[in-house]
Amino acid sequence: MPTAAPIPSQILKKYSDSVKHSANLVPEAALPNPAPFDTQDAIGTDLAFTGDYAVAGNYEGFTVYDISDPAKAKIVSQTYCPGPQNDVTISGDLLFLSVDAPMADDKCGSRTAEAAEGWEGIRIFDLSDKAAPKYVAAVPTPCGSHTATLVPGPADAALLYVSSAPSRAATTECTAHKGRIAVVKVPLADPKSAEIAATPMLMDDGGTPLERLSYGGCHDITVFAARKLAAASCIGDGLLLDIADPLKPKVLDRVQDDKHFGYWHSAVFTRNGDRVVFSDEFGGGRSIVCDPKAGSFGGNGIYEIAGGKLKPLGYFKIPRPQLEPKTCSAHNGSLIPVTGRDVMVQGWYEGGVSVIDFTDPAQAREIAYFQREKAPVEIGGSWSAYYYNGHIYSSDLVAGLDILRLTGVPLEPAKPGQLNAQTQG
Repeated sequence: MPTAAPIPSQILKKYSDSVKHSANLVPEAALPNPAPFDTQDAIGTDLAFTGDYAVAGNYEGFTVYDISDPAKAKIVSQTYCPGPQNDVTISGDLLFLSVDAPMADDKCGSRTAEAAEGWEGIRIFDLSDKAAPKYVAAVPTPCGSHTATLVPGPADAALLYVSSAPSRAATTECTAHKGRIAVVKVPLADPKSAEIAATPMLMDDGGTPLERLSYGGCHDITVFAARKLAAASCIGDGLLLDIADPLKPKVLDRVQDDKHFGYWHSAVFTRNGDRVVFSDEFGGGRSIVCDPKAGSFGGNGIYEIAGGKLKPLGYFKIPRPQLEPKTCSAHNGSLIPVTGRDVMVQGWYEGGVSVIDFTDPAQAREIAYFQREKAPVEIGGSWSAYYYNGHIYSSDLVAGLDILRLTGVPLEPAKPGQLNAQTQG
């Protein structure tokens, strides 16, 4: 069970209540993390959605929420299963947890291992009973799993692109995996037989190194299924991939931008896949870079996709006058279905939640926001902010789940189903 002490409740309440927001982004619900997810170790991470449920990852496990009535959302279950970062991916009734730090073993009672040879990879859960998720199996992956992206594949199996961030760059395993991703195949009828199906090479030079990192592995990959494309954010590089054969992705283009990007992190496609927004997580959320006063890193680059090439069209950073310098940079976001416009929502750590209209890429602008004051621990704010079924859901690293309603834009009808933000189209 948790080894860290709980954050004092009065401190958590003060932080949770310190909300500021634009008039058109209305808070409808806030669900704090109850024990055992109320310690400094319990960092809230990514979100995924299925039907009337949201699942939030956490360094200490994951939480399932009933969001059938967003204003009255409630916790259905919490599963204690430490494994940084525990980013979540859903396929049918299967839930995948990405573990990107060496653990003593693959079981849920395990804690971080001292030795670099510990287990890391993907844990698999049966989510058919939301009140009682069941641990099914685990797949070790080279250098761990930072994020797992669901990729279109055979009808009888889930395919996952596994990205490995360079947290163990000095190990033999990570060195051998430079420039590669892992493709994990999970048979839906027998998830216990899940295995690595391929380890394709994307960058045979290992990737463009950054000043503080000699390893250039991919951080996140976003798929646009309809055009069989993927955008891979690979630390020092932005890649455009052809995934017509998902086991053998081909690099169509590879770009760098040492003026604006210090850590290529994630990507969001437009609805027809003709543009993509790459985000820069310079400093890993611990730098003060998210507003224009703080230099040129930590924002979004908007690219056109034409002829298999990426062409820069514009750049965005939060222009909010009331945004005081704090630990923030661009992080996870998703597209919002707005008629006739390109609009996305995004988490920016302590920069909060930003809704961005990038219909004109050269003049991208913030049209709504939600934020809290500086977190009472080392880092806080919005890890992920995604639009799902009529509402915006934000996973706060400290405060838990926020549910927001956007007004004043022509939103298209809600389409419930499943959402993994890294799988579009």
